[in-house]
Amino acid sequence: MKAVAYKAAGSIERKDALIDVELPRPTASGRDILVEVKAVSVNPVDTKIRRSVNPARDEWKILGWDAVGTVLETGPEAGDFSVGDEVFYAGSLIRPGANSQFHVVDARIVGRKPKTLSNAEAAALPLTAITAWEMLFDRLDIRRPVPGAANAIVIIGGAGGVGSIAIQLARALTDVTVIATASRPETQEWVKSLGAHHVIDHSRPIADQVAALGIGAPAYVFSTTETNRHLKEIIELIAPQGRFGLIDDPETLDVTGFKRKAVSIHWELMFTRSIYQTADMAEQGKLLNEVSRLVDDGKIRTTLTETLSPINAANLQKAHAGIESGKTKGKVVLEGF
Repeated sequence: MKAVAYKAAGSIERKDALIDVELPRPTASGRDILVEVKAVSVNPVDTKIRRSVNPARDEWKILGWDAVGTVLETGPEAGDFSVGDEVFYAGSLIRPGANSQFHVVDARIVGRKPKTLSNAEAAALPLTAITAWEMLFDRLDIRRPVPGAANAIVIIGGAGGVGSIAIQLARALTDVTVIATASRPETQEWVKSLGAHHVIDHSRPIADQVAALGIGAPAYVFSTTETNRHLKEIIELIAPQGRFGLIDDPETLDVTGFKRKAVSIHWELMFTRSIYQTADMAEQGKLLNEVSRLVDDGKIRTTLTETLSPINAANLQKAHAGIESGKTKGKVVLEGF
């Protein structure tokens, strides 16, 4: 099968950063299904791993943790999936990624592809939707009010992949006021189009901008990027007993400033359930099915902003470079081998 992989971690500018290769086609067993991949998306996790993680000796490292495709085989314990089903999923960090023609994935973390979306449109959603859903509803628990706080959430980095779907999920499923940050005219317009009630500029101090809205101290803050840069502002703006969540990877994070306000801190990784095979691992398949329903009901929409074709090393290098620039909005998807 065709695949895109590498043998040495490093800069995307290297000629061998990503390579087109031919590898054996896998087979499904146990709880797995074998999927013929139709489209994949690129996420910051792809670039982080490519820069820092080497494969085992004499092996290829395949990235890609967003996929849409058709079921070709099912293992004997793969639940109710059948050959021919159209599916979407984010996969597992400890297994080969989906930048390959054929991919094996645990059926418990797979959802039914939205019927109203193309393959490329659907591929933009799984990883970011799982991340946003788990942060909003499992970690920050935004359906549970904070006494005395404004029923509002600040989403830092609202135009990114996770921010783009978090805005929509919060609007579709709660009455929480959404304050999104974006620093450029095009990204500010993007987050407004996704449903943000208010937009503030994270290139300037954000606490004063939140205070100027006149709604009070927000109960929740969701930081998707540059948490260290904004930490003092977050501590200042969040309500006492508020809930703070982050998904990025600051080298250090001094959270002592949260103590006076008794703020709880939540660090989300959507791969935790699949890495540790948690007892509730199947919740990811369920929430993807709910995302699919919300899409088909017109409650939320794809966050796709750019499609490249075909799925090959050259186009993946272009997508990785875009992610690393920090200038992208929404999601970049590659379609077809």
